[in-house]
Amino acid sequence: MKNYIQGKQLGCWVAVNCVAFYELNISDADADAYFMMTCYYDEESDAPVYVPFFQDQAEVKRAYAKQFIKYLKECQSKICLPVTKRPDIEYWGTDLQVIVIALEMEKELQKHLQELKSLASKNSETDLLKFLKKFLVKQKRNIKYLEYQHSYQKELERLTAEESTSEEPVEASGRGLTSEGKTASPPSL
Repeated sequence: MKNYIQGKQLGCWVAVNCVAFYELNISDADADAYFMMTCYYDEESDAPVYVPFFQDQAEVKRAYAKQFIKYLKECQSKICLPVTKRPDIEYWGTDLQVIVIALEMEKELQKHLQELKSLASKNSETDLLKFLKKFLVKQKRNIKYLEYQHSYQKELERLTAEESTSEEPVEASGRGLTSEGKTASPPSL
């Protein structure tokens, strides 16, 4: 078995380790991007609609990492998670920026999964291909959800900007509109 793993399949096991690490990196309690994103909102009433998705993903990614590690153990492969720099984000910014960060992380994970699928296919790793199938489907769903949230947040920010711009001339001139829609004069002192 060792010679088999040390041959052309070694690339697959390295890639599985990489995916397991990435899943852990997204969900690790110390640097969990999703966990940190959910903690960014103090009160649930102020939290945007995507926060429950982030809360769910923090748990799901950890579970997925465990499944990849379990898969490595079952195949008697060495578990050697790579060391990389974790995301260093102190200020998450606007809702749109948070969604963009999450979308980038999910797309990066999708890239790792696709690379692993290509290697597994190239090396005729049918068990690994079956194992990967559910992760790829769920990953695609996550990306679609975040892309939807991204366009929703962009539209929300655009509408908010339009609203504030349409209010600025009234505030700047000190004049408002009368009930008839005519410009009102400022009160005289």
